[in-house]
Amino acid sequence: MFGRHSEKGGSLATGQDVETSNPNVNESGEKPHKHRLPMFNHNGHQVTRGIKPEGESGRKGIHPFHFLRISARSTSKVSMAVNILWPFVPAAIAVRYAAPEQHKWIFALCYIAMVPAANLVGFAGQELARKLPKVFGIVLETFLGGIVEIVLFMVLLRKNNDVPEDPRYNNFIPVIRAAILGSILANLLLCLGFCFFAGGIRRRHEQEFDPAISEVGNGLLLTAGFGLVLPAAFYTSLFGSQDYDISEESLQNKVLTTSRVTAVILFVAFFVYLWFQMRTHHGIYDAVLEKDEERDHDRHKDLKKAKLTLTECIVALVISLTFVSLLAVLLVEQIEDVVIESGVSDSFMGLILVPLVEKAAEHLTAVDEAWDNQMNFALAHVLGATIQTALFNGPLVVIVGWGLDKAMDLKFDIFNAILLILAIIAVGNFLRDGKSNYLEGLLCIFIYLIIAVRHRSPYLSPAMTLI
Repeated sequence: MFGRHSEKGGSLATGQDVETSNPNVNESGEKPHKHRLPMFNHNGHQVTRGIKPEGESGRKGIHPFHFLRISARSTSKVSMAVNILWPFVPAAIAVRYAAPEQHKWIFALCYIAMVPAANLVGFAGQELARKLPKVFGIVLETFLGGIVEIVLFMVLLRKNNDVPEDPRYNNFIPVIRAAILGSILANLLLCLGFCFFAGGIRRRHEQEFDPAISEVGNGLLLTAGFGLVLPAAFYTSLFGSQDYDISEESLQNKVLTTSRVTAVILFVAFFVYLWFQMRTHHGIYDAVLEKDEERDHDRHKDLKKAKLTLTECIVALVISLTFVSLLAVLLVEQIEDVVIESGVSDSFMGLILVPLVEKAAEHLTAVDEAWDNQMNFALAHVLGATIQTALFNGPLVVIVGWGLDKAMDLKFDIFNAILLILAIIAVGNFLRDGKSNYLEGLLCIFIYLIIAVRHRSPYLSPAMTLI
């Protein structure tokens, strides 16, 4: 949780500019000197310049014992329980090199091991965000949580070989497309659903959130949905049409060009959104988030918790991202064999399995905030992560594929494109009144489960392109 503290509570001392003058000096015409009194936070720690009081740890550098203890404690009880899974990290690496033919076991171990590694990324990002201004902290934390997704996308893209004549043929582009869509659906339906459900069950009444977050987020999602669906609609309208004399190869090239242009536009839209949120309208978001902090039921506990130092935050991020990257490589290596051996469709792999593990840390953080009655923070994480996937991560992999001369496009099959638009419309309807309850949460979860069941069987999914 974001345990930020305000002066309203009266427990935070602020620095003051105090003029101290020497009469002898003043008589000579010199200006009096100004000294800034030290600032102390709620725990009595002197605040380092540039660090927010609520993020001050009272320590410097790295202290191994404190680092391990604080990291093991994590942000919540559920997040702390996830740390029990850390032994799976060395186990996954050991099995990969000791028994490389055990594809299912390696995939399962890497899949589980990704959860604690991603959880540490989320925790370190949250600790770092505590030390920064509210809006910038939220944006940075969301971006760090999305690094897991970016790493997976890039590894899949790097492993892709879409030349059928090549004996190393592996077409992972459909998996990447499914993962982009699956990440959006997992955030919009599953994570948001659990946030609504957790908050509604605990308080047994409707929770309220500010339109400044929900309306802007929903508008951006509609824009992103339009951009992501356009290449699919373009391809479907021309493929097999009797009205246009166009070859399959020419159509594929036009779709690829449309996808790349769309990706660049969405990329620009993401940075305009950041400018809007962090510069021109940051005051609105600051006020909303400060009000949300006052409703945090566990605020007093969060403020008293020990914090990581700035150096420890960076070390935790380096360690966790190293493990995430390594596990992502090992995980991707097994996808082709797992799809062939288990009969799981590649659309289910990309749409359901991959997004669940890459978004685990963000989901835990958002649900914990909703449980503590901080729905604006929860929505900021859920919608922020979704917007990042739709406007940044997805377009980024298209642009990088362009640079690597790989035919990475946004040609979703029309069924999945319709799913995306319907999901955005459904969630927009739930956000429209600025209130949520556990029923709306369950409905979002049910929609997600229906989608998952539909993609589970390879006989009900698009053609398996890995084999």
